[in-house]
Amino acid sequence: MQLINALTPLEEARAILSESFDLKFTKAVERVTSRVYERVKDRIPEIEWPFYAPLILQINRLKKEKDAVILAHNYQSPQIYHGVADIVGDSLQLAIEATKVKQSIIVQCGVHFMAETSKLLNPKKTVLIPDSRAGCSLASSITPEDVIAMRAQYPGVPVITYVNTSAAVKAVTDVCCTSSNAADIVNGVPGDTVIMIPDQYLARNTAKKTQKKVITWAGSCEVHETFTADDIAELRHAYPTAKIIAHPECPPEVIDAVDFAGSTAAMIDYVKTQKPPRVVMVTECSMSDNVASEATGVDFLRGCNICPHMKRINLENVLWSLHTMTEEVTVAEELLEPARAAVQRMIDFSKKRD
Repeated sequence: MQLINALTPLEEARAILSESFDLKFTKAVERVTSRVYERVKDRIPEIEWPFYAPLILQINRLKKEKDAVILAHNYQSPQIYHGVADIVGDSLQLAIEATKVKQSIIVQCGVHFMAETSKLLNPKKTVLIPDSRAGCSLASSITPEDVIAMRAQYPGVPVITYVNTSAAVKAVTDVCCTSSNAADIVNGVPGDTVIMIPDQYLARNTAKKTQKKVITWAGSCEVHETFTADDIAELRHAYPTAKIIAHPECPPEVIDAVDFAGSTAAMIDYVKTQKPPRVVMVTECSMSDNVASEATGVDFLRGCNICPHMKRINLENVLWSLHTMTEEVTVAEELLEPARAAVQRMIDFSKKRD
């Protein structure tokens, strides 16, 4: 049986949404959503737009009625990223922006750890995720008990935890980091040795940017871990004039072979400022789709993987989430303060660097 989220059958939800909202594609709907369509028309087939447009219209109306704001990660689909999101960005950007939110409800279009992070930073606000099954291979690769064991093995060594982790793991760490600020955080904490968890590849790539010893964990992102140096060589052969850029969650041999590596925000900035005529983004597929709508004159070539967790979030379950106020994200009371402190230290450090 197909579900719209972790709780409700898809057909049941669709019947309720059809009764509650006008989801017909009319000339009026076409007119109101025309600006969005202009931005995504090269990425969304015209035949699909009559399905998406009414959902976009109703979501944008409902979020105003409910005093809600939609935060969307750069890996979200173009129809969410350009159609209904109020704030978009990478994990660091979303964490920083979450501290500034005025609305009483946050809808997190991303994976579960991102929604938890928003809740940590806004404990009195209602945080919703359209599908709580949107997980993360990195977050599931490590437990609080694993971190405690590492602390015992390396007493006194600072623990830097990638934000792609559960609140429970963040609660037993010293400071969080993202791919945007990992090297700065490593170089900024005291001592000549750090524990950096759970992404082994981000840690190994960061180690090249510091004199410190970096102790790693054997976690990895299922989107980025499968890229190889041979893949980059094949892309070079197929697209000899293209710039190839990659995310630092890729293995080090991949990072060594590309023209630029950085967080999703850094990759976007690279494309917008350098304006390469042709570019291959070695990351999640929706990333290049979203940037392509904003970077005119750049030819985006496919060299990507799809994140199945990010793709659990769609317009139907965003509307369902707002309509039913599900699924609400909570964090255990005893975890709130220590986990929030680790995230806040990261944000404060990044603000100092700016």
